[in-house]
Amino acid sequence: MDARTTDNEIITRVLRGEHQLYAELVKRYQNFVFTLALRYTPGREDAEEIAQDVFVKAYKALKDFRGESKFSTWLYSIVNSTSITFLRKKKLDTHSLDSEHVMEVADSKESGMSANQVEVKSKVEMVTKAIQLLSPDDAKLITLFYKAEQSLEEIAKILGMETNTVKVKLHRARTRLKEKMEKYFTQEVRDLSY
Repeated sequence: MDARTTDNEIITRVLRGEHQLYAELVKRYQNFVFTLALRYTPGREDAEEIAQDVFVKAYKALKDFRGESKFSTWLYSIVNSTSITFLRKKKLDTHSLDSEHVMEVADSKESGMSANQVEVKSKVEMVTKAIQLLSPDDAKLITLFYKAEQSLEEIAKILGMETNTVKVKLHRARTRLKEKMEKYFTQEVRDLSY
């Protein structure tokens, strides 16, 4: 599939019977959906399950997509509702870190990651932890803008706000994120400056 083929063109063709083309939409948006799902649940398996459910629901509801907004904006609303439903149904299974078995499993895992990959992963995890310290509204704005790469206009549409309101709230959320990072991750932020 040509990368210049728009989402709307693919959707039209899928609705006309070329069902295999839906795989192209999944390929284009799997990281987007997975990243958003991780915002709702810290477990990768749960996020993967949510992502899978999202693509199944989106496929079944594809005929309802009117093209008034970007496909990613429409998909975000499905991620949001699916994640909330998932969390209501699932009682999260937690393990104590004091458990010897948990530590043995963690120690025995072979990561196979290069030093650079570890450093990048560490930075991403630090920012993710800092986002989790924010209020839900601030976290949602930061996630939509930076991780989901939505425009101010798209975020306004998703959240039912004026674009200027989103712009102001995003600016304030960024300021609070910076404060959280400086307060809780002082050394890490200092290391990033070098």
